[in-house]
Amino acid sequence: MPEPSPTLVKLVRTIDRFTDTTGLWIASLSIPLVLAVCYEVIARYVFDAPTIWSFDVTYMLYGTLFMLGCAYALHKGAHIRTDFFFERWSVRTRGIIDSTAYLVLFFPAFILFLAVSWNEGHYAWTINETSEQTPWRPLLWPYKMVVPLACLLLLIQGVSETIKSLWAARTGMELERKEKVEV
Repeated sequence: MPEPSPTLVKLVRTIDRFTDTTGLWIASLSIPLVLAVCYEVIARYVFDAPTIWSFDVTYMLYGTLFMLGCAYALHKGAHIRTDFFFERWSVRTRGIIDSTAYLVLFFPAFILFLAVSWNEGHYAWTINETSEQTPWRPLLWPYKMVVPLACLLLLIQGVSETIKSLWAARTGMELERKEKVEV
């Protein structure tokens, strides 16, 4: 039974620990999101004084929470896949399919998404773009820069997942068992 190199294990654990830490930080965005929604509901229905900012704040916070949480979801195995087939395959077959998908689809796509979204966010910053959704008109570049940040976090976690899947493809053994996420 082959043993993974300590350097390989250390790299995977470092990346996974980074993703766990950033995932907890990102989850804390739920607090201002809930507070903004509660404030708006009370202001609107109790005091008949709706705010001009709550719509923008809530969609930006929710979008940020959703996008930045993707790397954490990848680490925990919470993304959708066809488990009906996948769970029936051997560890080696799953490793071959996952590693091929990461190398052929995941990395090229997210590198492209990173480049395109960086250009969009940078352009929004240079022109000081504002939202046209509400009279509040907040700046959009911080929100648009969430997309390249999410791509970067996904690429970092993708390195860990690729190493794990290549190990499974090579040895037929899992380097790490994913948590079972039930919905």
